[in-house]
Amino acid sequence: MKVNMELEKIIKTINPKEVKNYAKKIDIKGISYNSQKTKAGDIFICLRGEYSDGHNWAKMAKERGAVALLCERELDVDMPQIIVESTRQKIADLSALFYDYPTKKINLIGVTGTNGKTTVTHLLQKIFEANEEKCALIGTLGYKLSCNDTYHDAKHTTPQAPELQATLKKIADAQIPNTVMEVSSHALEQNRTGNCFFNGAILTNLTQDHLDYHITMDNYFEAKALLFKNLVQGSFAVINADDEYSSRFEAVIPSGVRVLSYGIKNKADVMASNIEFSTLGVSFDFEYMEEKRHIKLKMNGLFSVYNALAALSASILSNLDLNTSIKVLEQTAGVAGRFEIVNNHPMVIVDYAHTPDGLENVLKTAREITPQDGNLICIFGCGGDRDATKRPKMGAIADKLSDKIIVTSDNPRSEDPQQIISDILTGIQSINPQRIFVEADRGIAISMIKKIAKEKDVVLVAGKGHEDYQILKDRTIHFDDREEVRNLFL
Repeated sequence: MKVNMELEKIIKTINPKEVKNYAKKIDIKGISYNSQKTKAGDIFICLRGEYSDGHNWAKMAKERGAVALLCERELDVDMPQIIVESTRQKIADLSALFYDYPTKKINLIGVTGTNGKTTVTHLLQKIFEANEEKCALIGTLGYKLSCNDTYHDAKHTTPQAPELQATLKKIADAQIPNTVMEVSSHALEQNRTGNCFFNGAILTNLTQDHLDYHITMDNYFEAKALLFKNLVQGSFAVINADDEYSSRFEAVIPSGVRVLSYGIKNKADVMASNIEFSTLGVSFDFEYMEEKRHIKLKMNGLFSVYNALAALSASILSNLDLNTSIKVLEQTAGVAGRFEIVNNHPMVIVDYAHTPDGLENVLKTAREITPQDGNLICIFGCGGDRDATKRPKMGAIADKLSDKIIVTSDNPRSEDPQQIISDILTGIQSINPQRIFVEADRGIAISMIKKIAKEKDVVLVAGKGHEDYQILKDRTIHFDDREEVRNLFL
């Protein structure tokens, strides 16, 4: 995908504070913010991040072929410099301009929340396509141009603005009219989604996560709320009425935006009741206005009911056929690494749950399908260089809801795995060696299933889900929980 744009057009559009060293016509062929990946003809964006300042890499970017800079101060580099108040804000403006505002040509629906984003986007993509509407997807697993497409790596849940706008242009150029996208709090806070025009926004829930970055739950809420604050008249919002932040989200939605709430416990526009679990999935009664249906999902857990309600609410507001939408949900087995049953005897489930709320929901679901004469075993750890306050909370949840626990590593990153484990163990009331096991090596921890679990037991391996890597202090290695389990029972 070749895109060229005159630097003069960029200067006129983004309204900089000052321009230095610009004297002749220059064509911009690409956008970069990583000096090591800069190519000839790029404009280099000097972003200030958590660990590095792009202004320090401007000379290297020039050496690699950059022909102009977007920066926040004048630099000692002999090349055109467009000086702005905030490169973090302007990178989104520049990216949308460079790729010709692709979301103006797409029905874009954003899904945000602590848990459930990946599943809801995948369900919605299936619903759109079952209704004979082409639909692309962007999220944690990458992006897909259709349900049958393979995942293309997107690096982040919501990519940085240049990659995001380039992907959206591919979707627009392919004449795909709909896109569902996971929208992370980091992306909203860092303006990666700036100049994305959303026709719909969905809230799954808001529970503790990313406090290493946001510091407080109020900050976390404010980041998520940006998706809803920026909706325009005629767009729609879908809100989880059972979430404790629901009223705060509803309060920031502008007038003229259509709103549907969904829930199980609290009164909502779209409701589920008479919920029943089995090893085959979860069933419930669905109710919306005069519509009443009994729905049987192949997916399991109360969280699956919430995810289905969110997707159905969005499909209603998108004017899609309800019968078709329900039918495709009933045929859907689930999403990779989300309550994925990898072995049957004992039943071993791999799930991405890596927050207190996520772990609690998944363990409660696993308990529902654990035989009375079987044990529920939980294998989990917590990520390093992330919110440490959730570690004892997750330990306490596993202690309360599991019969046996194996505490191990997740992605320790630069932290000592034993220290992370110690933090988790402070949440466990009694370290009984008959039910609490500690093994820092995740591979060995998973292999302990053979020794500890009996045929009727249910084992939850939580934290990494679809991930096929583990981030250690000095390197990233290939590691896939699902592969480890399958190899164990070959």
